[in-house]
Amino acid sequence: MYVIAGATGRVGSAAARTLLESGADTRVLVRRPDDAADWEAAGAEAVVTGLDDEEGLSAALRGADGFFALLPFDLGADDLDAHADRLIASITGAVARARVPHVVMLSSGGADLATGTGPITGLHRLEEALRASGTRLTALRSGHFQEKVSDVIDLARATGLYPVFASSAEVPVPMVATRDLGALAARFLLGPPEVSEAVDVVGPARTEREVAEVLGRGLGRALTVELVPEPAWAGALTEAGFRPHVAGSLAELYRADEAGLLAPRGDRSVTVDTTIEETIAGLLGAGDGTDDGIGERS
Repeated sequence: MYVIAGATGRVGSAAARTLLESGADTRVLVRRPDDAADWEAAGAEAVVTGLDDEEGLSAALRGADGFFALLPFDLGADDLDAHADRLIASITGAVARARVPHVVMLSSGGADLATGTGPITGLHRLEEALRASGTRLTALRSGHFQEKVSDVIDLARATGLYPVFASSAEVPVPMVATRDLGALAARFLLGPPEVSEAVDVVGPARTEREVAEVLGRGLGRALTVELVPEPAWAGALTEAGFRPHVAGSLAELYRADEAGLLAPRGDRSVTVDTTIEETIAGLLGAGDGTDDGIGERS
């Protein structure tokens, strides 16, 4: 039996659907009873609990052959590090108590670094804590999510602008579709590696200008790429509605990306192939979704 956290998010839901399609016994973790009913109708067992509830999570993990875990980034938290550390303690405590033999974790490029990467430092601490818990860990370190474009769809539709928090929109960057990440997580749960490892997940490389062109075609209007200079990042994020300490953390993440600190440095890499055209078509056709993990970088 496999347990999936973040079942209402993009990656977790894709992992759970892949497991169900394979015929595997699947238990999903949700926060609302209505979500539980939807998953039970799809053939999964659903448990209403949160990752911050060590008792509830321990019970949900009892008897599991594997667990898909992630670290939600709470934009409303007064202290991002303290929030992450509470979740890390609960998740690793529950994994140890339930003696889960294998955890697949949604991580990120740059999670090998302890500092200087904004919210990804929490993923570094979660990786380290899970390795110390006694479980076998498969850390899926992705780069940019293709679905990050959903953050600017409304702005692009209304104004014709496509903002880029970088010094150039011409640099090809590997971008991963969350559905590929979910399918990969399920694959590793069903066939765990023999040892703990960090796996870099690499998608098709596209420039931000190319992404803007694809989105513009989908919206039926040409988009103007607007580079936001580094000194303006924190201020622009604050003006967009982020609290100052959250804006500062995200600005540090963008600086780390610009400096190459989020490049693949895992034990091995896996290539996935969903294109940005497929992802944008899905977003425009089905509306925006959400994901509970860290990693969507503009």
